[in-house]
Amino acid sequence: MQAGIGDAVRRKEDLRLVTGDGCYSDDFNFPGQAYGAVLRSPHAHARIRSIDVVQARGMPGVLAVLTGQDARADGL
Repeated sequence: MQAGIGDAVRRKEDLRLVTGDGCYSDDFNFPGQAYGAVLRSPHAHARIRSIDVVQARGMPGVLAVLTGQDARADGL
């Protein structure tokens, strides 16, 4: 029988995660690995008129700085 909305979902991964036997994405470290960060506005429902990303893009090690305009340009 398929679970419906509001039904309890039995999860298989919980035991190993809460007992320290699990593996999280932060546990992996590969050569050349990149990390992502998200900066959100501290003002709820604020109208963001512009974002200056020039300084962020010029920082050492930065691979990309993406904004809502980039998402819109990609059709997201």
